[in-house]
Formats: sequence, structure tokens, C-alpha cells
Amino acid sequence: MLVGLALWSLYTWTIATPTLRDRNGNLKGTDFLHFYTLGLVANEHRAADLYDMDTQTALATQHVPDAVGIRYLPLYPPHVSIVFAPFAHLPYAWALALWWVLSSGIYAVCCCSIWRACTHLREHGVTVALLAAASPAFFNLIAWGQTSAVALACFSGVFFLLRDRRDFVAGLVLGCLIFKPQLGLAAAVVFVALGAWRIVAGAVLSAVAQLSAGALYYGIEPVRMWLRLLWNVRSIVPLLEPRPYQTHCLRTFWSMILPWGGISLALYVISALIVLGWAIQVWRQNQSFALRMSSLLLATVLVAPHLTVYDLVIVTPALLLMADWLIGCADDAKGIGTTLYFVYLLPLLAPLTKITHVQLSVIALIALAWMIWRQSREEGPSAREHPLA
Repeated sequence: MLVGLALWSLYTWTIATPTLRDRNGNLKGTDFLHFYTLGLVANEHRAADLYDMDTQTALATQHVPDAVGIRYLPLYPPHVSIVFAPFAHLPYAWALALWWVLSSGIYAVCCCSIWRACTHLREHGVTVALLAAASPAFFNLIAWGQTSAVALACFSGVFFLLRDRRDFVAGLVLGCLIFKPQLGLAAAVVFVALGAWRIVAGAVLSAVAQLSAGALYYGIEPVRMWLRLLWNVRSIVPLLEPRPYQTHCLRTFWSMILPWGGISLALYVISALIVLGWAIQVWRQNQSFALRMSSLLLATVLVAPHLTVYDLVIVTPALLLMADWLIGCADDAKGIGTTLYFVYLLPLLAPLTKITHVQLSVIALIALAWMIWRQSREEGPSAREHPLA
């Protein structure tokens, strides 16, 4: 409660200004300006400007004068701009307010749905609601005006669909992550390794359908431009990550500690393979679905080559599922409960990384992923709860 009051009171005071700039001089909604601009591009069918940063900067300033001087690297696939086209018909302030309401609603529905699926958390509804409202990940999602609530909805949907043995439909939902392809990397590796071809087929079909929608709207060239950008993304990382201390994945964890690109990249690949190996083994051990889904979400965050603080909202189901499992666990959990607290709160300390160069949240995420893997090994095979078992 104290964390929530502190975060939201401070944020309310910060944005309580008569202009679109807050008390720190930042544009309210921050990243939402980019999505708003993409919507403007879509409304005018300006296919050539989808990946032109200079033109988009001028367009944003024309429609939102307070946004002068703000630039964003366009990296989203073409169909994302179509989704935001309706928002661009509204003034920026109203569009942002609507997006905040929608993001909060999606987050609330996902949290409530997962909570209702957690038998042992049923009697702790008030506590769960407080924790959800005070979540640093959710706070950053709103403050940045980002789209990660949609990614959370995708993973929540995958949880329920896989639990109900609807693998192909789960794949269709998983494929919606094409708008943030880095968040689908771990799931792709895990399900291919497991031979879950119905899930993989659904994901591929869904991704192709969405890219095809963009191609039908704009033509094929913007899709080609987007693919070329993804292929050459390493050369534009400084533009993509202007605040590396706000990133929470293995790649930036190593790059902030070691200034040598080749060594840090090698350590990222090695550590990512280890985390993916843990997740694959957990899924193969026939363990409870809570452990499986949690290991997949943790691997998703850690292995993603780019993951900013607002994307940590996708870990929310893992926190709820692991808390539920922990309450119902008769054995000694060996530090899992304490680690859950660290995973929840440590994103607040991200600014310290500018001094220490060590992202503590990543260490907590690794620790929790390892603990789940260790628990899986100690318990051994159990009753088959899932179609992939």
C-alpha cells in the first residue's frame, strides 16, 4: 500500500501541469507519442513514412506542438500503425487518456483472471489487488504509455488456452506477439524443442496474417523495410535504448557490466541458452502448469534481446502463479518466497544501475528461474496436467 501510494501520488503530482509537458519537462505519456504518430501515418496512408524518423518527428510536432524535439526510432511492424489509427483522430491528450484507460483495463482483467485461477489465492483478493495496483511494472507501463498490456493479455490467453488443451488457438494468440517479436523468442525455442508443432503452426499463421494485413493496407515494401530494420537492429541499439539502466534482460545485464561487445555478447548467448535449457527441462518434467508457465515467462524476459522496464508487466502471471503454488506447497520452498518479493520490487532500483552497472532485477529473475528448475528436478515427474507432458 505504501509503495502504491508513493508511486501514484508522485506521478499524479508530476503530471498535474497545464500543458502536455510534466514537471520534469517530459511529454505526458512519453512513448505513446510514437504510437499516436503511427496512427497519423496510417490515417493518411503514408507508407513511405512508416520508417522515416525525421518525417515522423515533423508530423508529431505538427499535431502535438509540445512534442517538439522528441524523436522515436520506428521499429514496429506496419499493422501496428493501423491499430492506432482511431486514436489519431482524437487530440493527443484525449487519445492518451483513452489508452491509459484501455491499458489499465487490460491489466486489471488479466490480473483478475489469473487470480481467479489460483485456488490458494482466492481468500487473498484484497492483497492481490493492492499488489497489482502498486506494481512497479504496471506503474512504468502507464507512465511510459506503452503497449505491454497487450503482451500481458497474449500470455494470459496462452495460459488459459494451454491449460484447456487448445494448443493451436494458443499458438494463434502467441503469434500476436509479432508486434514485439523479442517477447516471442523464448516461447519459440521452448515449443520447438518440445515438438509442440500445433502451437508453433498457430503462432506462425497468426504472425503471417498480421503482417499480411499490413501489406494489404500499405503494400509489401513497408514489410520489407521492417524486416531489414530487424536484421540490422544491432547497429541502432543506442537509439533503441537511450536509457540502458531501464532495461531488464540478460543482454543489457552483461553489456552494462562489461564494455567489450564481443565478450558481453558471448556471455549473453551462453546465459540465454542456460535459461532456455531450464525452461525446456521444467516443461519436460511433467510438473504443475504453474511452474511451467512461470518458467516460460521468466525465460521470455531474460532471453529477450531488448526488454524495457514496462515489459516486466508480463511477469505478473508468474508472480501470482508462483505465490499460489507456494501457499499450497507442503515442502520447504527454499527461498522462492523471498525471491518473489525481489522480482516484484527491484525494478524500482533500476536508476542505481547508472552507478553500480549491475541490474539487480535481472539477478532476481535468474534466481527465480533457477529455483523453479531446481524444484522441478527435486520433485521429479508428476501427474500429467498438460497436453505437452
